[in-house]
Amino acid sequence: MDDQAPSFIPIAAPVIGDREIAYVEDAVRSGWVSSIGPYIDRFEAGFARWVGVRHAVAVSNGTVALHLALHALGLGPGDEVIIPDLTFAATAHAVLQTGATPVLADVEADTFCIDPVAVERALGPRTRAILPVHLYGHPADMSAIRALAAPRGLDLVEDAAEAHGASVGEARVGSLGRVAAFSLYGNKIITTGEGGVLTTDDDALAARLRFLKDHGMSKERRYFHTELAFNYRMTNLSAALGVAQLEQAEEFIEKKRRIMDWYREGLEGVALDLSVERPGYRSVYWMASAVVRDGSPGKRDQVAAALKAAGVDSRPFFAPMSELPHLAKLRRVGRDGYGCPVSARLSARGMNLPSGCALGEGEIARVCQALRAALVA
Repeated sequence: MDDQAPSFIPIAAPVIGDREIAYVEDAVRSGWVSSIGPYIDRFEAGFARWVGVRHAVAVSNGTVALHLALHALGLGPGDEVIIPDLTFAATAHAVLQTGATPVLADVEADTFCIDPVAVERALGPRTRAILPVHLYGHPADMSAIRALAAPRGLDLVEDAAEAHGASVGEARVGSLGRVAAFSLYGNKIITTGEGGVLTTDDDALAARLRFLKDHGMSKERRYFHTELAFNYRMTNLSAALGVAQLEQAEEFIEKKRRIMDWYREGLEGVALDLSVERPGYRSVYWMASAVVRDGSPGKRDQVAAALKAAGVDSRPFFAPMSELPHLAKLRRVGRDGYGCPVSARLSARGMNLPSGCALGEGEIARVCQALRAALVA
Protein backbone atom coordinates (compact mmCIF):
# COMPACT_ATOMS: atom_id res chain seq x y z
CA MET A 1 0.00 0.00 0.00
CA ASP A 2 1.31 3.45 -0.91
CA ASP A 3 2.11 5.83 1.90
CA GLN A 4 -0.48 8.51 2.42
CA ALA A 5 0.34 11.95 1.08
CA PRO A 6 1.60 14.29 3.83
CA SER A 7 -1.08 16.45 5.38
CA PHE A 8 -1.45 20.11 4.48
CA ILE A 9 0.37 22.42 6.91
CA PRO A 10 -1.80 25.48 7.62
CA ILE A 11 -0.51 28.97 8.32
CA ALA A 12 -2.08 28.92 11.80
CA ALA A 13 -4.74 27.11 13.79
CA PRO A 14 -5.98 27.66 17.33
CA VAL A 15 -5.10 25.22 20.08
CA ILE A 16 -8.43 24.21 21.62
CA GLY A 17 -8.25 21.60 24.37
CA ASP A 18 -10.26 20.13 27.19
CA ARG A 19 -9.91 23.26 29.34
CA GLU A 20 -11.50 25.47 26.69
CA ILE A 21 -14.31 22.98 26.13
CA ALA A 22 -14.99 22.69 29.87
CA TYR A 23 -15.15 26.46 30.42
CA VAL A 24 -17.39 27.09 27.43
CA GLU A 25 -19.68 24.21 28.44
CA ASP A 26 -19.86 25.70 31.92
CA ALA A 27 -20.86 29.07 30.47
CA VAL A 28 -23.53 27.44 28.31
CA ARG A 29 -24.97 25.45 31.19
CA SER A 30 -25.02 28.54 33.43
CA GLY A 31 -27.40 30.29 31.04
CA TRP A 32 -25.15 33.37 30.94
CA VAL A 33 -24.51 33.27 27.22
CA SER A 34 -24.72 36.96 26.27
CA SER A 35 -22.71 39.97 27.44
CA ILE A 36 -23.12 39.50 31.20
CA GLY A 37 -21.51 36.70 33.17
CA PRO A 38 -18.63 35.69 35.42
CA TYR A 39 -16.27 34.79 32.59
CA ILE A 40 -16.38 38.39 31.30
CA ASP A 41 -15.17 39.62 34.69
CA ARG A 42 -12.54 36.88 34.98
CA PHE A 43 -11.18 37.52 31.52
CA GLU A 44 -10.96 41.29 31.91
CA ALA A 45 -9.33 41.07 35.34
CA GLY A 46 -6.89 38.39 34.20
CA PHE A 47 -5.93 40.17 31.00
CA ALA A 48 -5.31 43.44 32.86
CA ARG A 49 -3.02 41.68 35.34
CA TRP A 50 -1.17 39.90 32.55
CA VAL A 51 -0.51 43.12 30.62
CA GLY A 52 0.29 45.08 33.78
CA VAL A 53 -2.45 47.72 33.70
CA ARG A 54 -5.43 48.60 35.86
CA HIS A 55 -8.14 48.08 33.27
CA ALA A 56 -9.06 45.70 30.45
CA VAL A 57 -12.32 46.16 28.54
CA ALA A 58 -13.52 43.21 26.47
CA VAL A 59 -15.27 43.90 23.15
CA SER A 60 -16.59 41.96 20.17
CA ASN A 61 -13.53 42.14 17.89
CA GLY A 62 -10.20 43.87 17.38
CA THR A 63 -11.42 46.36 14.81
CA VAL A 64 -14.12 47.75 17.07
CA ALA A 65 -11.54 47.89 19.87
CA LEU A 66 -9.50 50.31 17.76
CA HIS A 67 -12.55 52.33 16.74
CA LEU A 68 -13.84 52.52 20.30
CA ALA A 69 -10.47 53.73 21.59
CA LEU A 70 -10.21 56.48 18.99
CA HIS A 71 -13.84 57.55 19.42
CA ALA A 72 -13.48 57.64 23.21
CA LEU A 73 -10.45 59.94 22.82
CA GLY A 74 -12.65 62.38 20.90
CA LEU A 75 -11.01 62.08 17.50
CA GLY A 76 -13.07 63.32 14.58
CA PRO A 77 -13.18 65.40 11.40
CA GLY A 78 -10.22 67.71 11.01
CA ASP A 79 -7.91 65.53 13.13
CA GLU A 80 -4.98 63.52 11.79
CA VAL A 81 -3.70 60.21 13.13
CA ILE A 82 -0.29 58.90 12.08
CA ILE A 83 -0.31 55.16 11.29
CA PRO A 84 2.12 52.82 9.52
CA ASP A 85 1.67 52.26 5.80
CA LEU A 86 2.30 48.54 6.32
CA THR A 87 -0.53 47.20 8.46
CA PHE A 88 -3.88 45.45 8.25
CA ALA A 89 -6.65 47.61 6.82
CA ALA A 90 -8.48 47.77 10.17
CA THR A 91 -5.90 50.26 11.46
CA ALA A 92 -6.75 52.79 8.76
CA HIS A 93 -10.45 51.98 8.72
CA ALA A 94 -10.83 52.61 12.45
CA VAL A 95 -9.37 56.10 12.01
CA LEU A 96 -11.63 56.83 9.05
CA GLN A 97 -14.70 55.61 10.93
CA THR A 98 -14.20 58.41 13.47
CA GLY A 99 -14.09 60.98 10.67
CA ALA A 100 -10.38 61.64 11.28
CA THR A 101 -7.72 61.30 8.56
CA PRO A 102 -4.91 58.72 8.61
CA VAL A 103 -1.44 59.92 7.66
CA LEU A 104 0.72 57.04 6.42
CA ALA A 105 4.29 56.73 7.71
CA ASP A 106 6.90 54.33 6.38
CA VAL A 107 8.18 51.40 8.42
CA GLU A 108 11.55 50.05 9.53
CA ALA A 109 13.12 47.41 7.32
CA ASP A 110 14.03 45.02 10.15
CA THR A 111 11.11 45.16 12.60
CA PHE A 112 8.42 46.01 9.98
CA CYS A 113 7.03 48.53 12.50
CA ILE A 114 6.43 52.26 12.05
CA ASP A 115 9.62 54.31 11.60
CA PRO A 116 9.96 57.08 14.23
CA VAL A 117 11.88 59.22 11.74
CA ALA A 118 8.94 59.04 9.34
CA VAL A 119 6.54 59.75 12.22
CA GLU A 120 8.41 62.93 13.07
CA ARG A 121 8.30 64.06 9.43
CA ALA A 122 4.57 63.34 9.34
CA LEU A 123 3.71 65.55 12.31
CA GLY A 124 1.60 68.57 11.52
CA PRO A 125 -0.73 71.12 13.08
CA ARG A 126 -3.71 68.75 12.83
CA THR A 127 -1.96 65.71 14.33
CA ARG A 128 -3.92 64.47 17.34
CA ALA A 129 -2.63 60.93 17.83
CA ILE A 130 0.01 58.39 16.82
CA LEU A 131 -1.11 54.79 16.29
CA PRO A 132 1.89 52.41 16.09
CA VAL A 133 1.27 48.77 15.17
CA HIS A 134 3.32 45.99 16.76
CA LEU A 135 3.41 44.15 13.46
CA TYR A 136 3.60 40.35 13.35
CA GLY A 137 4.53 40.25 17.05
CA HIS A 138 7.51 42.63 17.36
CA PRO A 139 6.97 45.83 19.38
CA ALA A 140 7.34 49.19 17.70
CA ASP A 141 9.99 51.64 18.98
CA MET A 142 7.71 53.02 21.67
CA SER A 143 10.42 55.01 23.46
CA ALA A 144 11.17 57.09 20.38
CA ILE A 145 7.49 57.47 19.51
CA ARG A 146 6.59 58.47 23.06
CA ALA A 147 9.31 61.13 22.94
CA LEU A 148 7.53 62.61 19.91
CA ALA A 149 4.02 62.33 21.36
CA ALA A 150 4.45 63.46 24.97
CA PRO A 151 5.77 67.02 24.52
CA ARG A 152 3.12 67.72 21.89
CA GLY A 153 0.25 66.39 23.98
CA LEU A 154 -0.58 63.70 21.41
CA ASP A 155 -2.49 60.58 22.31
CA LEU A 156 -0.51 57.37 21.84
CA VAL A 157 -2.72 54.40 20.90
CA GLU A 158 -1.17 50.95 20.51
CA ASP A 159 -2.47 48.56 17.88
CA ALA A 160 -1.39 45.41 19.68
CA ALA A 161 -3.66 43.10 17.67
CA GLU A 162 -0.81 40.71 16.85
CA ALA A 163 1.51 41.07 19.83
CA HIS A 164 -0.04 39.51 22.95
CA GLY A 165 2.74 39.22 25.53
CA ALA A 166 5.43 41.09 23.59
CA SER A 167 7.46 43.56 25.62
CA VAL A 168 9.95 46.40 25.62
CA GLY A 169 12.23 45.83 28.56
CA GLU A 170 9.98 44.72 31.41
CA ALA A 171 6.91 46.54 30.10
CA ARG A 172 4.41 44.60 28.02
CA VAL A 173 2.72 46.02 24.97
CA GLY A 174 -0.68 47.25 25.99
CA SER A 175 0.88 49.28 28.78
CA LEU A 176 3.06 51.56 26.66
CA GLY A 177 0.50 54.12 25.46
CA ARG A 178 -2.62 55.78 26.75
CA VAL A 179 -4.74 52.89 25.47
CA ALA A 180 -4.13 49.72 23.47
CA ALA A 181 -6.31 47.49 21.31
CA PHE A 182 -5.84 43.72 20.97
CA SER A 183 -7.50 41.30 18.57
CA LEU A 184 -8.67 37.90 19.79
CA TYR A 185 -9.45 36.44 16.36
CA GLY A 186 -9.03 32.71 15.82
CA ASN A 187 -5.45 32.92 14.55
CA LYS A 188 -4.13 35.12 17.36
CA ILE A 189 -1.93 33.88 20.23
CA ILE A 190 -4.95 34.17 22.56
CA THR A 191 -8.34 33.73 20.93
CA THR A 192 -11.99 34.05 21.83
CA GLY A 193 -13.04 33.07 18.28
CA GLU A 194 -13.93 36.64 17.45
CA GLY A 195 -13.19 39.25 20.06
CA GLY A 196 -11.03 42.10 21.19
CA VAL A 197 -9.85 43.81 24.36
CA LEU A 198 -8.68 47.30 25.29
CA THR A 199 -6.12 48.02 28.01
CA THR A 200 -5.41 51.27 29.83
CA ASP A 201 -4.23 52.73 33.13
CA ASP A 202 -6.55 55.73 32.67
CA ASP A 203 -9.50 55.30 35.04
CA ALA A 204 -11.70 57.89 33.34
CA LEU A 205 -10.95 56.52 29.88
CA ALA A 206 -11.75 52.96 30.99
CA ALA A 207 -15.12 54.12 32.34
CA ARG A 208 -15.87 55.88 29.08
CA LEU A 209 -14.93 52.81 27.03
CA ARG A 210 -17.34 50.70 29.08
CA PHE A 211 -20.09 53.28 28.69
CA LEU A 212 -19.67 53.61 24.93
CA LYS A 213 -19.47 49.88 24.21
CA ASP A 214 -22.88 49.31 25.83
CA HIS A 215 -25.15 51.68 23.88
CA GLY A 216 -24.23 54.69 26.04
CA MET A 217 -26.70 53.60 28.71
CA SER A 218 -26.93 55.66 31.88
CA LYS A 219 -25.72 53.92 35.03
CA GLU A 220 -28.33 55.79 37.06
CA ARG A 221 -31.35 54.98 34.90
CA ARG A 222 -31.73 51.76 32.91
CA TYR A 223 -32.60 52.05 29.22
CA PHE A 224 -31.85 55.78 29.31
CA HIS A 225 -29.23 56.63 26.71
CA THR A 226 -27.38 59.91 26.85
CA GLU A 227 -25.45 59.90 23.56
CA LEU A 228 -24.93 57.99 20.35
CA ALA A 229 -22.87 54.90 21.17
CA PHE A 230 -22.31 51.29 20.12
CA ASN A 231 -23.02 47.66 20.84
CA TYR A 232 -19.43 46.39 20.99
CA ARG A 233 -19.88 43.89 23.83
CA MET A 234 -18.19 40.50 24.16
CA THR A 235 -20.28 37.47 25.13
CA ASN A 236 -19.73 35.38 28.25
CA LEU A 237 -19.28 32.37 25.94
CA SER A 238 -16.39 34.06 24.15
CA ALA A 239 -14.88 35.17 27.44
CA ALA A 240 -14.97 31.59 28.74
CA LEU A 241 -12.81 30.54 25.81
CA GLY A 242 -10.57 33.55 26.49
CA VAL A 243 -10.07 32.67 30.16
CA ALA A 244 -8.87 29.19 29.21
CA GLN A 245 -6.55 30.59 26.57
CA LEU A 246 -5.15 33.26 28.88
CA GLU A 247 -4.22 30.61 31.43
CA GLN A 248 -1.93 29.07 28.79
CA ALA A 249 -0.64 32.29 27.21
CA GLU A 250 2.97 31.92 28.31
CA GLU A 251 3.09 28.35 26.99
CA PHE A 252 1.76 29.54 23.63
CA ILE A 253 4.36 32.31 23.45
CA GLU A 254 7.24 29.98 24.30
CA LYS A 255 6.05 27.63 21.55
CA LYS A 256 5.97 30.52 19.07
CA ARG A 257 9.54 31.40 20.00
CA ARG A 258 10.64 27.76 19.68
CA ILE A 259 9.07 27.57 16.22
CA MET A 260 11.04 30.64 15.19
CA ASP A 261 14.25 29.01 16.45
CA TRP A 262 13.47 25.94 14.35
CA TYR A 263 13.06 28.16 11.30
CA ARG A 264 16.38 29.89 11.94
CA GLU A 265 18.13 26.54 12.19
CA GLY A 266 16.37 25.03 9.19
CA LEU A 267 16.81 28.04 6.91
CA GLU A 268 20.38 29.00 7.73
CA GLY A 269 22.16 30.17 4.59
CA VAL A 270 18.93 30.55 2.61
CA ALA A 271 18.29 33.81 0.69
CA LEU A 272 15.66 34.98 3.17
CA ASP A 273 15.66 37.60 5.89
CA LEU A 274 13.78 36.17 8.86
CA SER A 275 12.04 38.03 11.67
CA VAL A 276 14.43 39.81 14.02
CA GLU A 277 14.31 40.56 17.71
CA ARG A 278 16.01 43.80 18.67
CA PRO A 279 18.04 43.89 21.89
CA GLY A 280 15.82 44.89 24.80
CA TYR A 281 12.67 43.76 22.99
CA ARG A 282 10.71 40.53 23.29
CA SER A 283 8.95 39.47 20.13
CA VAL A 284 6.22 36.86 20.34
CA TYR A 285 6.57 35.93 16.65
CA TRP A 286 2.83 35.80 16.09
CA MET A 287 3.83 35.06 12.53
CA ALA A 288 7.14 33.58 11.46
CA SER A 289 7.94 36.23 8.86
CA ALA A 290 10.45 36.08 6.02
CA VAL A 291 11.47 38.52 3.31
CA VAL A 292 12.67 37.03 0.01
CA ARG A 293 15.94 38.72 -0.97
CA ASP A 294 15.36 38.13 -4.67
CA GLY A 295 13.58 41.28 -5.79
CA SER A 296 12.54 40.10 -9.24
CA PRO A 297 8.82 40.71 -9.88
CA GLY A 298 6.63 37.93 -8.63
CA LYS A 299 9.41 35.88 -6.99
CA ARG A 300 7.68 35.80 -3.60
CA ASP A 301 4.43 34.69 -5.22
CA GLN A 302 6.27 31.97 -7.15
CA VAL A 303 7.74 30.70 -3.89
CA ALA A 304 4.29 30.73 -2.27
CA ALA A 305 2.83 28.75 -5.18
CA ALA A 306 5.61 26.17 -4.91
CA LEU A 307 4.99 25.83 -1.17
CA LYS A 308 1.28 25.30 -1.77
CA ALA A 309 2.05 22.58 -4.31
CA ALA A 310 4.16 20.91 -1.61
CA GLY A 311 1.28 21.06 0.86
CA VAL A 312 2.48 24.09 2.81
CA ASP A 313 0.40 27.18 3.43
CA SER A 314 1.83 30.69 3.50
CA ARG A 315 0.56 34.24 3.53
CA PRO A 316 1.87 37.39 1.83
CA PHE A 317 2.61 40.47 3.87
CA PHE A 318 -0.22 42.99 4.05
CA ALA A 319 -0.71 45.30 1.09
CA PRO A 320 0.42 48.85 1.94
CA MET A 321 -2.43 51.15 2.85
CA SER A 322 -1.22 53.55 0.14
CA GLU A 323 -1.90 50.88 -2.52
CA LEU A 324 -5.54 50.35 -1.53
CA PRO A 325 -7.82 52.18 -3.98
CA HIS A 326 -9.87 54.00 -1.34
CA LEU A 327 -6.74 55.08 0.58
CA ALA A 328 -4.37 55.90 -2.26
CA LYS A 329 -4.78 59.68 -1.87
CA LEU A 330 -3.73 59.73 1.77
CA ARG A 331 -0.53 61.59 2.57
CA ARG A 332 2.50 59.26 2.71
CA VAL A 333 5.69 60.08 4.57
CA GLY A 334 9.03 58.28 4.68
CA ARG A 335 12.52 59.13 5.89
CA ASP A 336 12.98 61.37 2.88
CA GLY A 337 9.78 63.26 3.66
CA TYR A 338 7.57 61.61 1.07
CA GLY A 339 6.60 58.12 0.00
CA CYS A 340 6.88 54.78 1.79
CA PRO A 341 9.45 52.75 -0.18
CA VAL A 342 10.31 50.36 2.67
CA SER A 343 6.66 49.44 3.12
CA ALA A 344 6.30 48.80 -0.61
CA ARG A 345 9.42 46.63 -0.75
CA LEU A 346 8.47 44.55 2.26
CA SER A 347 4.93 44.04 0.99
CA ALA A 348 6.21 42.80 -2.37
CA ARG A 349 8.79 40.40 -0.91
CA GLY A 350 7.46 39.43 2.52
CA MET A 351 5.68 36.22 3.43
CA ASN A 352 4.50 34.57 6.62
CA LEU A 353 5.21 30.90 7.20
CA PRO A 354 3.20 28.31 9.16
CA SER A 355 3.49 29.20 12.84
CA GLY A 356 0.53 27.69 14.70
CA CYS A 357 1.28 26.48 18.22
CA ALA A 358 0.17 22.92 17.38
CA LEU A 359 2.98 22.46 14.85
CA GLY A 360 5.90 20.20 15.69
CA GLU A 361 9.57 20.29 14.79
CA GLY A 362 9.08 17.74 12.02
CA GLU A 363 6.45 19.86 10.32
CA ILE A 364 8.64 22.96 10.50
CA ALA A 365 11.48 20.91 8.99
CA ARG A 366 9.15 19.98 6.13
CA VAL A 367 8.32 23.66 5.58
CA CYS A 368 12.04 24.50 5.51
CA GLN A 369 12.76 21.74 3.01
CA ALA A 370 9.94 22.92 0.71
CA LEU A 371 11.08 26.52 1.04
CA ARG A 372 14.68 25.70 0.15
CA ALA A 373 13.49 23.86 -2.97
CA ALA A 374 11.15 26.72 -3.93
CA LEU A 375 13.85 29.36 -3.67
CA VAL A 376 16.19 27.61 -6.11
CA ALA A 377 13.46 26.67 -8.58
